[in-house]
Amino acid sequence: MKKIFFFLLLFFCISTAFAQVQDTTKQQQIDQQLLDSLKRSIILDSVEVLPQALNIKGWLLLNEDIKIELGGAVDNMYNFKFETAEKQFKSLRRRYPKHPMPYFLLGLSNWWKMVPSNIRDTRYDATFMAYMDTTITYAENHYDADKNNLEAAFFLSAANGFGARLQAERKNWRKAAIMSNRALDYLQKSRKANGLSDEFLFGEGLFNYYAVWIKENYKLLRPVLLFFPNGNKSLGLRQLQQVAFNGFYTGTESKFFLMKIYANDAKNDAAAMSLAQYLAATYPDNPYFQRFFARMAFTQGNFPAVESTSLAILNKVRKKTFGYESISGRYASFYLGYIYQNKYKDFTAAKDYYNQCISFAEQSGEQESGYYIASFVNLARMSDKEKNVKQAKAYYETVLKLADSKSDSEKEAKAYIRKNRKVKWN
Repeated sequence: MKKIFFFLLLFFCISTAFAQVQDTTKQQQIDQQLLDSLKRSIILDSVEVLPQALNIKGWLLLNEDIKIELGGAVDNMYNFKFETAEKQFKSLRRRYPKHPMPYFLLGLSNWWKMVPSNIRDTRYDATFMAYMDTTITYAENHYDADKNNLEAAFFLSAANGFGARLQAERKNWRKAAIMSNRALDYLQKSRKANGLSDEFLFGEGLFNYYAVWIKENYKLLRPVLLFFPNGNKSLGLRQLQQVAFNGFYTGTESKFFLMKIYANDAKNDAAAMSLAQYLAATYPDNPYFQRFFARMAFTQGNFPAVESTSLAILNKVRKKTFGYESISGRYASFYLGYIYQNKYKDFTAAKDYYNQCISFAEQSGEQESGYYIASFVNLARMSDKEKNVKQAKAYYETVLKLADSKSDSEKEAKAYIRKNRKVKWN
């Protein structure tokens, strides 16, 4: 039971985006030097020894012709061209109807349909789980027939892992625990094939990194974690780097995780920005990559990139482009509000954008988000500059209801209301 609990936390407690690129010239602006330095940071001790005496006949993961065939399909999936991608995945299924790979790819396609909503969108749950269940069924058949079929073990680990993640998101803890336990068991078995392909290294890289991450961030669990294998954070990071730059099927997933690790945990904004820029430029219709790039550009003060990216995001939200919904709109409208308030000094436009941010946050139920609260703070500041103290107090009263105790926003609101206590705002 402890192993189940550990793995559940490991993979499912993880928090777990560059302007529209119109030509190759802009793509060349990606910080290639930094990407090259990340590649060079991969060292040999993260590479596994090639396993011996394995019969890899029929392993589609290692089939170069399949890689060439599916290259465009995988790119289409990450660029949110799901219909086109799934046609190719289904073509693979027609030729290999009893292999787990096409079903896993179809499941992964449905998973990415949920990513922009931070996995809150439940419309694809049944389809996603059906594909993962089918992946598991056929992978079990292959593994039962040959215990050395490590490709089957890979798909059993991956499908159970993704399935457990969704079950955890939906608070189905018993199902999540069962699937996560299976995922860990098959991860340990499939790691023997790490030397065959970087695809197999992806799961171990995540394990090595987040086993330590959980120990660092969930101190109450440290006594329990003593019973489990030690992770290696630096090795896990190098393994993810190796997969990111060499993996075919798991390369983009590794870049996705590395981008978040560099931004949120490793505090390496330059590396996070480089990866975000690459992903946003390579997949210009992927809303998650676009808004993450906008976030990184905003953090670094690259306001021309923030503005063009945010305008493109809002344009796609208005057009109801697939995946561009309230969460992406909240990011983009806040950034534009900030730019128009502080760069252009256009308070009318800034107010419109902040009010859009508030509306988007309420649509997605994110009234506790920082951008939601900051929008009210900035509306209050602009009202004060316009000598509309009553309106400013009304906004600050809202801030008091929303902001955390002793936060800067709460302190600012309290100070303003105290200073203008004689002014009635209602």
